[in-house]
Amino acid sequence: MAGGVAPESGARVSVRRTPHTSVRRVLYDSFRMFRPRDQYRHPVMFCVYVLFLLLIVLTLVPGAFPDIARSYHPSYYLSVTVILFFTLWFANVSQAIAEAQGRAQADSLRQIRSGIRARQVLPDGSERWVASDVLRIGDTMEIRAGEPVPIDGDVTHGVAVIDESMMTGESEAVTRESGGDKTSVLGGTRVLQGTVRVRVSAVRGESFLDRLIRLVEGQGREPTPNELALGVLLYAFTIALFTVVVTFIFLANFTAIIYIDVATIVALFVCLMPTTIGALLPAIGISGINRVAKANVIAKSGKAVEAAGDLDVLILDKTGTITIGNRLAVQFLIAPGVTMPELLGGALLSAAVDDTPEGRSIVRLAARRNAPVRRLDPGGYKVLPFTPERRMSGIVLADGTEFYKGSVQAISAHAGPLPSALQKQADDASRSGMTPLAITANKRVLGLVLLKDVVKPGIKDRLHELKTMGIRTIMCTGDNRLTAAAIARESGVDEFMAEAKPETKLLLIQREKAHGRLVAMTGDGTNDAPALARADVGLAMNSGTSAAKEAGNMVDLDNDPTKLIEIVSIGKQLLITRGSLTTFSITNDVAKYFAIIPALFIAAGSSSLPGIAFLNLMGLSNPQLAVLSALLFNAVIIPFLIPLALAGVPFRPRSAIDLLRRNLLLYGVGGLVSAFVGIKLIYLVLAYLGGLPFFLSLGDIVAHWLPLGGL
Repeated sequence: MAGGVAPESGARVSVRRTPHTSVRRVLYDSFRMFRPRDQYRHPVMFCVYVLFLLLIVLTLVPGAFPDIARSYHPSYYLSVTVILFFTLWFANVSQAIAEAQGRAQADSLRQIRSGIRARQVLPDGSERWVASDVLRIGDTMEIRAGEPVPIDGDVTHGVAVIDESMMTGESEAVTRESGGDKTSVLGGTRVLQGTVRVRVSAVRGESFLDRLIRLVEGQGREPTPNELALGVLLYAFTIALFTVVVTFIFLANFTAIIYIDVATIVALFVCLMPTTIGALLPAIGISGINRVAKANVIAKSGKAVEAAGDLDVLILDKTGTITIGNRLAVQFLIAPGVTMPELLGGALLSAAVDDTPEGRSIVRLAARRNAPVRRLDPGGYKVLPFTPERRMSGIVLADGTEFYKGSVQAISAHAGPLPSALQKQADDASRSGMTPLAITANKRVLGLVLLKDVVKPGIKDRLHELKTMGIRTIMCTGDNRLTAAAIARESGVDEFMAEAKPETKLLLIQREKAHGRLVAMTGDGTNDAPALARADVGLAMNSGTSAAKEAGNMVDLDNDPTKLIEIVSIGKQLLITRGSLTTFSITNDVAKYFAIIPALFIAAGSSSLPGIAFLNLMGLSNPQLAVLSALLFNAVIIPFLIPLALAGVPFRPRSAIDLLRRNLLLYGVGGLVSAFVGIKLIYLVLAYLGGLPFFLSLGDIVAHWLPLGGL
């Protein structure tokens, strides 16, 4: 073996630890986001940003704009500018906090992969230690007990017990072995027992851990369809409001009833824009991804999370999803006229070269029953592998003797119908939830081996929760109809599809989507990959194959297929949070009409427009204080809503009508009332402080030392 350097242990850090958010970093990022290229990505806040820059110019250089000279008041202009600054800053803070939470998780993940080296197995069988980043897809590495897994791969030889707690937070170790679907290992995990050889399936920078780091950091996060739709709506609101405000200004100037100065126009525009939801929208989207990551599910896009919130149909794979996974041989049943040693010998030979967990379990059971052992010389036999079309596998010896094992239907087609007594036993076993496999020797049926598949504890209750959410569940399995029906009854799925091939699952998804339904699927095998890729939400198990994880748009680190219930709740919570805060923002804006619009006419006197007084519901007599109160409330409400945007609106399964009624009552009426109360309280506080708040007095001081009016 070339080289003698042992691999470094690497840090053992759990994703589930509480992320530490640095206040200093949040503050730095919140000020860094004042760059135009950062503001430009958020349309509503970009409009506020442009108006903020305009007021800075007007405040510092009023002499360059003679039209505003007659209404220019340095303190008032500076106050409006300062409030706009805080409005933008609070919006930046909300996004910075959400990004910091994801960054803290990413820092923990980076510690996992630091300093890991790999024992590469060369084509000639020799070994050498190399840095993990020099490995390429297809290379083979050997990992022994106590060593970390350098990079993602699939076990090609051996069995190992692996600690994935640094990735999943779960202390219970898992088993990975060659053959079957539980072959995938992740870079950064650790082998506790055993020695395995692993074929590399990803390169450094594109591994699962690397993609996870980029995801939780929010690098390259694309807006989801709902975010884009809401952004278009906010654009429309902003354009319509701009048209109304400009029309209002021309009308006021044309009638010569009042003169509206620029600072008040800016305040009017900002207050009536949906700035609250515009400020919180990025944080809502980022925090949704973070909540999914905290649930130990990796979503490759925000679109998948939102789609989970609108699901109609969930397609479940049976093995490893509804059931625990590897089926185990539990009993042999002999055919009439056949001795038990004949059946045990045929079962042992038919499964001797089957490297799947099921095949190994048949060999173990036959060996415990003292099956006669027959030596197989290398090259003295031919392997007949299992295929979905043939549905059986076996071996052909040098003397031409054939031994097969497979489904009852496949063996019946190959060797003729089973004896009636044996067929009845097979049917009884299927009805009880077991899977019968028939054994043949030269087309002579020797008997059955029964495989037992255990339904996961608690799966029935979890599936019932999905049903209360209006989601239909369909179990899709390659087992025969009787076995599938027994598992379906025990687990509580709504429908099942038996004897399904990989393309059957794909056709089922296409059929459901053709009816306009959003479809989700969970799976862990290579044969599930096409359907996982086609589904709106494809949840792949971490214990599954690399192909399944690549095809899905979500990966569950805990290998719990019912985790999709939690993802559905998070998706619905994301949609409800966005809708609730949008409702709150719009009703807030309605209340601001009654604060600013009457204030614009107060200076003109009630005699000019005697009918406007009834709009002054809050009794605001000072026009400047009224405008500043509304603008200040528009700014300070944002930090009050940041915790709700990050944590999400609490979700409980309800009907759509109940959710709408609750949303309108709590966030619609609540937003209207809170704005009236908040603006009035701020107005009273400002009036109590002598008519001008501290920053107005500060504005006078600045104006005294800087001859702003004469510039």
